[in-house]
Amino acid sequence: MAGPLQGLKVVEIAGIGPGPFAAMLLADLGAEVLRVDRPGGSALSLGERDVLNRGRRSVAVDLKHPGGAEVVLRLAAHADVLIEGYRPGVAERLGIGPQPCLERNPRLVYGRMTGWGQDGPLAPRAGHDLAYIAVTGALHAIGRAGGPPQVPLNLVGDFGGGSLYLVVGLLAAVWEAARSGRGQVVDAAIVDGTAHLSAILHGFSSLGLWRAERGTNLLDTGAPFYDVYETADGGHMAVGAIEPQFFAELVARLGIAHLVPDQNDRQQWPLLRELLADVFATRTREEWTEVFEGSDACVAPVLSAKEAPAHPHLAARGTLVERDGLTQPAPAPRFSRTPAELGLPPCAAGAHTREALAGWGFGDVEELVAEGVVVQA
Repeated sequence: MAGPLQGLKVVEIAGIGPGPFAAMLLADLGAEVLRVDRPGGSALSLGERDVLNRGRRSVAVDLKHPGGAEVVLRLAAHADVLIEGYRPGVAERLGIGPQPCLERNPRLVYGRMTGWGQDGPLAPRAGHDLAYIAVTGALHAIGRAGGPPQVPLNLVGDFGGGSLYLVVGLLAAVWEAARSGRGQVVDAAIVDGTAHLSAILHGFSSLGLWRAERGTNLLDTGAPFYDVYETADGGHMAVGAIEPQFFAELVARLGIAHLVPDQNDRQQWPLLRELLADVFATRTREEWTEVFEGSDACVAPVLSAKEAPAHPHLAARGTLVERDGLTQPAPAPRFSRTPAELGLPPCAAGAHTREALAGWGFGDVEELVAEGVVVQA
């Protein structure tokens, strides 16, 4: 692959969710990522249809075999980065923790992806995205007035506060290692990343511009000009007309400019919301899409994942593509000189055991297969 990370070698100890997404992103951008799977793969993996596993080869290593850890350590000796997502202490018990890996390769950047982090009272406890974002304040802020917190899929925690912060940390540490000659451990905790993503909320709160009550603020559906409205056919339109010039365009296109109260008069927001809801209910989603075509009203149709690839803008940019029978996002972001491209399709655990290990300098692959240390799918 010819992306900007070409030449970066990454060992990924297979996990679920944020770890694989981080490895996918690195692979999308051109890194050579070798996925170390358990024989047979994870019970939660979708195998050859798991988009999160695209872009890299897979070797199956039995880490319970006496020789399993040695295979990982040999890979670490030739890598720039290693990623693991075990609970704290598990990698150490398996013999592939930071200390033995850095002894083999002092320049290695060792990335640890967890929810709670490597220390603190909850570090050894199990968890999932929802619990992590719950304690940071992020979940509390999402929802409508008078209602409970709403679950934002696992995009805010796992992938936003987790994967993306892991990738930023890894690349920062690789940059530093190129100058110091020394690797280090990157502790990427979803609670830390999600709290960091919430910086704007803390800023607003410190200025008295954010209320603790859900659905009463500018960006949480409290403002009627930043919300979604149902259309005549049961679809929805998203409205984000915050700035006055965009709001003016919105109400002009809706034909209610002569009826609306002052945009910033909170006392009139219930009336404004009712006006917007009533007007949007008079036409279908497709009709409103045509009305706002080419405008700066900051209005867009709410599309499903199946509908999104056909949206004219996304289609023109190739934002979502179909490959190997799977609709999936194209690599992002984009680069003018070193464009990233989709690499290998998702594969079964151990699909490349022989060729991948040989490519990483193993001259004893057949012996390892015969001993059951590694498995070829």
